[in-house]
Amino acid sequence: MGEPQPPQSPKPENPNPIPPQNNDGDSSSVSGSIVSSTTIEAPRFTELSNVSSPPSKIPLRPRKIRKLSPNNNDGATPQRPSPKFKPSQPPRIHAKSLTFEGELEAAITHLRSVDPLLSSLIDTHPPPKYETFNTPFLALIRSILYQQLAAKAGNSIYTRFVSLCGGENGVVPENVLPLTPQELRQIGVSGRKASYLHDLARKYQNGILSDSAILSMDDKSLFTMLTMVNGIGSWSVHMFMINSLHRPDVLPVNDLGVRKGVQMLYDLPEVPRPSQMEGICEKWRPYRSVGSWYMWRLIEAKGTPSNAAAAVSSGADLAFQQLDDIQHQQQQSQLMDPLSVFSIGAWGQT
Repeated sequence: MGEPQPPQSPKPENPNPIPPQNNDGDSSSVSGSIVSSTTIEAPRFTELSNVSSPPSKIPLRPRKIRKLSPNNNDGATPQRPSPKFKPSQPPRIHAKSLTFEGELEAAITHLRSVDPLLSSLIDTHPPPKYETFNTPFLALIRSILYQQLAAKAGNSIYTRFVSLCGGENGVVPENVLPLTPQELRQIGVSGRKASYLHDLARKYQNGILSDSAILSMDDKSLFTMLTMVNGIGSWSVHMFMINSLHRPDVLPVNDLGVRKGVQMLYDLPEVPRPSQMEGICEKWRPYRSVGSWYMWRLIEAKGTPSNAAAAVSSGADLAFQQLDDIQHQQQQSQLMDPLSVFSIGAWGQT
């Protein structure tokens, strides 16, 4: 009898057995579990591990949203630049009103220093005084009512209109709009002027204009907005800006009185055209309103008529004026003198 063999310990189970290669392709001797876990998965894992992943086709987001400074070479994350004001859009700074303390004195000092001829004229006249109205709306209403009227007739119609509204404090868009052309005609307001009054009140009611907006607008914007109102032309806007808002740098280039005064002051051979006025009076900036006031005083002292009829008879060129200005100035020949604008606060033209 042979010697008994010692019992063999069971072989430890290989957790990841690798099956022997089978050259005949027969895998029937291998259990299904081994086939599924080793024969298929292991080669697939090996195959995938040997293949490099393709490069990403999506660009890095930082390259799209970050703007690197050309001097930033240290690789640090650049900081977002602080916002800056664009030079083309500076903050608006409005000039002080001529009624602001010391502003009129500064204007006169400036005009004396830049224009010796005007300085001599300043010595012969007292400084200007500017009339104040309750509200811009009331001043514009008054401007329309006084168009093409002599001072006495304008005062009479204005007084009746104020009574119709219940006093000057009652001259507001809400009270002007309900007034019919028939009611206005009874106090001497023509049908055309009635349409002008209603157009102004309607633009206030619709929010296109307001007293607060008018007070805060710069000169150029204000001119554009007010000339949108039917019946208000460049002359009326300039007079409104000087006499009611007391803007310091307004040059009424279409005013025949100012043009005639410039001709007399500088001994020009003819009345300057509106297109020439800007260049001639450039030295008066930023107080051209005060310089214009002294031009009225000059022709008033000389006794020179300043209405459109005198300009036409002297051969002045009116081709550069707006059509509505031409028509109203021609009708003005027997009516209100523009020089009276500062003494009675009425404009009388558009």
